[in-house]
Amino acid sequence: MAAAAVGASFNHVARESSDVDRLAHFYQDIFGFERIESPKFEFKVIWLRQSPSFCLHLIERDPTTKLPEAPWSAASDAVADPNKLFRGHHLCFTVSNFDHFVTAIKAKGIQTHERTQPNGKTKQVFFFDPDG
Repeated sequence: MAAAAVGASFNHVARESSDVDRLAHFYQDIFGFERIESPKFEFKVIWLRQSPSFCLHLIERDPTTKLPEAPWSAASDAVADPNKLFRGHHLCFTVSNFDHFVTAIKAKGIQTHERTQPNGKTKQVFFFDPDG
């Protein structure tokens, strides 16, 4: 059976934030995202792009929402205690300079947790952006 969507490709990830400027600066500084033109809504948005096709849409958080802003709100010590890391709530980036990257983000004061997947082939580093 053919897929319902023909020619589908990944477009973007959207993140809510109470401080989209701070979050945009983080992704630009750490991962090299570039700011691109974004539409004008009744709330603030910042659109970022990395490579030709990976986009991150940062959306001003609705202050009336009752949901927690991020996993950080629920587990502030998740990096210190990796058993509290959420399994499914994350973004993953591949970098070609892993050891240098880890050193660079630690130098910026970002708390990290490193591990290697069970097959021993893939090194991982976990950390939170400013919104958790």
